[in-house]
Amino acid sequence: MHEWALADAIVRAVLEYAEREKADRVIAVRVVLGELQDIDQEIVSFAMKELFNGTIAEGAEVEFVEEEAVFRCRNCGHEWKLRDVRDRFDERIKENIHFIPEVVHTFLECPKCGSRDFEVVRGRGIYLAGIKIERGDEA
Repeated sequence: MHEWALADAIVRAVLEYAEREKADRVIAVRVVLGELQDIDQEIVSFAMKELFNGTIAEGAEVEFVEEEAVFRCRNCGHEWKLRDVRDRFDERIKENIHFIPEVVHTFLECPKCGSRDFEVVRGRGIYLAGIKIERGDEA
């Protein structure tokens, strides 16, 4: 259900952009999925295509790019990747992070100094990286 809500928000943003730009058609959309949230890309893709039906974005190509999660310790400056520590997470923890990524601070600490004071440098959230449109005056 979470993925459908995300897809709905993405579709609304795409259609609002297309309307604002007076597009006749949406040709392609690029969506970046942050690794930290562990989004099911297949569900989001299916939902977007279903929600695009009957709109100027129907049939648009949807490309997904996964952005690797990287953290930086505010205490010692050490950087590490989620894949380096992912084995510490059981399914319950993964689900918690999926819905509320900020709780990652509860489950992780800097591998170098043990501090829980770190920032997510990249790989959190979902965002539109590009929308390709077509206007009648461009044909």
